[in-house]
Amino acid sequence: MKQYSDACDQNRDPILAIIGDVFRTAGHVLEIGSGTGQHAIYFARHLPHLQWQSSDLPSSHASIRAWIDEAGLDNVLPPLTLDVAASGWPADRLFAGVFSANTTHIMSWPMVESMFAGIGRVLQPGASLCLYGPFNYGNTYTSPSNERFDAWLKDRDPVSGIRNFEDLDALANTGGMTLEADHAMPANNRLLVWVKQSGL
Repeated sequence: MKQYSDACDQNRDPILAIIGDVFRTAGHVLEIGSGTGQHAIYFARHLPHLQWQSSDLPSSHASIRAWIDEAGLDNVLPPLTLDVAASGWPADRLFAGVFSANTTHIMSWPMVESMFAGIGRVLQPGASLCLYGPFNYGNTYTSPSNERFDAWLKDRDPVSGIRNFEDLDALANTGGMTLEADHAMPANNRLLVWVKQSGL
């Protein structure tokens, strides 16, 4: 069944304005946590030089497939089953980019660690990770709305919550990635861009 998220429609153009430049070279891009499937279709339609690989847990696959079937695009691929904490990361190729939106704050911290480790393994040297969402800086909220959102997240699931930028950057560095850009986005979100270094 095709699912719909208002947030995807609200943030897709600001995200596209940045990733269209970051992912300007043709290749396969892995989206981690494709959710409803809306982002996969929108970005694949506007970035036809890319092969957009959707992925998520099996519970999201029906919606992702419904969006793909309706769009009829030949550059968005059926969803992979990807549990970031498991060993089932793609082993048959390295990716020219990785994109993920609104994922780290709904995961436990060990899952976030596993996700960054996996990304470090599947990114080509010179390729970029683009991570969108709300983040804290110096363990401080960037807005009252983010503080309220974090409280809501932790009330729903105590192991979730808005992550600290410096902690994420340390994970990226361990995975051989260095920060290239930190973009301010609407609604107190950010888009972080790391690049995989050669030989790592």
